[in-house]
Amino acid sequence: MAYALTALGKEATVVNADMAAAPLLSFPGVAGIRVAPEAVGDFDAAIVMECGDLARTGVRGLDRYFVINIDHHPGNTGYGQINWFDSTAAACGEMVFELVRALGVPFSLEIATHIYLAILTDTGSFHYSSISPRTFDISKQCVEAGVDPVAVARNVYDSNNMGRLKLFGAVLSAMQIDQTARIAIVYLDHEMAREAGGTYEDTEGLINLPLTVKEIQAVVFFKQVERDEYRVSMRSKGEIDIGAVAKEFGGGGHKNASGCTVSGAIDTLQKTFVERIVRAIERQESPVSSS
Repeated sequence: MAYALTALGKEATVVNADMAAAPLLSFPGVAGIRVAPEAVGDFDAAIVMECGDLARTGVRGLDRYFVINIDHHPGNTGYGQINWFDSTAAACGEMVFELVRALGVPFSLEIATHIYLAILTDTGSFHYSSISPRTFDISKQCVEAGVDPVAVARNVYDSNNMGRLKLFGAVLSAMQIDQTARIAIVYLDHEMAREAGGTYEDTEGLINLPLTVKEIQAVVFFKQVERDEYRVSMRSKGEIDIGAVAKEFGGGGHKNASGCTVSGAIDTLQKTFVERIVRAIERQESPVSSS
């Protein structure tokens, strides 16, 4: 979006609460993202993407501006002066593609690269149910614009360090399977990360590995924030709606990929989430017929 605005002669500053993950730093313009806890400056508008509400950005001060809210996650609160919500989009990148075309901006290699990167990562490497013919049509146009899908995938998925590999091993070796043998429970705290020589950022993508087991239908990943506070990420297959589970705890996301933040004793939290996910699986297996 920033590249498109710049092509129109506008000044665009990209702000994010956190630094981009290491595998993304090699992509165009990523190193120039302003990492800051607050938006400061004289701007005509704040374009906010991928966030159900302003607090989700982690960036303060956005409400001072004219907010344009672009999102595809169910549960978006419609917090902007302009709200564009499209639950059929597999990624916000699909929506930005439409904007780029509507604005008549040339489809440069930089723009095409980030559109393809957004689609690749937000679909879990084309795994999630939000994928549509539009997804592949846009991806095709990105490749035609010069994007090398092999190089992009290798940058994202094959740029690990040894600490990340060891952390994956430590976390997966401690993984538990519920009594139904369909749910994987994964846990990580700060001490485990230090001992493995990795960081929390190194866990990106780890949650998807248990889903490669045929019998596993869902994964719940508890990542310690501090003391008894945990960031919970969930993934599922097919029609199993773990987005509804996250919503019960004040979170949100997609049907197959969602999360929330909770506090409490980890044993109790794990039991509670497994119970909720079991119900979600059972609802998918025995849908209530309408009459």
